[in-house]
Amino acid sequence: MSVRLMVVDDHRLLAEALASALKLRGHRVLAAAAPSAGAAELVISRAPEVCLLGTAAPAEPGVFDPVVRIKREKPQIALVVLGPVPSPRGIAAAFAAGASGYVRHDERIEGVERAMVKARAGEAAVAPQLLAQSFAELLNPAAEPDDEGARLLQLLTPREVEVLVRVAEGEDTRLIAAGMGIAPSTARTHVQRVLMKLGVGSRLEAAALAARTGLLERAGGSAGA
Repeated sequence: MSVRLMVVDDHRLLAEALASALKLRGHRVLAAAAPSAGAAELVISRAPEVCLLGTAAPAEPGVFDPVVRIKREKPQIALVVLGPVPSPRGIAAAFAAGASGYVRHDERIEGVERAMVKARAGEAAVAPQLLAQSFAELLNPAAEPDDEGARLLQLLTPREVEVLVRVAEGEDTRLIAAGMGIAPSTARTHVQRVLMKLGVGSRLEAAALAARTGLLERAGGSAGA
């Protein structure tokens, strides 16, 4: 069943790729837009049935302000958040703001599609395993204090950790590809995903964030383990 939707993400390439995949599956995609600041205005003006809203940091204060505004002005729009593996606080914040669902960035297209359909039908669209993880963390909180470096490291796959280390060492896409034995286009995609997950806009910012939070030291320990 075709859904009239919008895809809004800070990373235009990811938004356009997801929009193209959903178009091929018969859905009507109104726009694939990147501006986080103007997301609410754009969605309100287009009034889709469902909006897929991407975020790299679901626990950050104010990240779901666009959701609040959209639901206030166009309550009929179902919003599904696309984000990294969330903390319970992240899922709670999304639903408290008015989201109808939460889907991980690495979910298969079939999972995204199911979430869209459920959200349009007025159902909560969140994978059972995400709920289970959230409840487990709420019931058994970690004893360690909040550590930004550890939290960021958990967002990255082992291959993305290696890419981040190479970025911090000043390697360009060609060197990263050669060092990891992958195609330059694949290396470029890995770099884009690292930037997205860390919530930064450039390689320099990623390196600075990794250094400031101690993520590089943790990454080095993981690589040597």
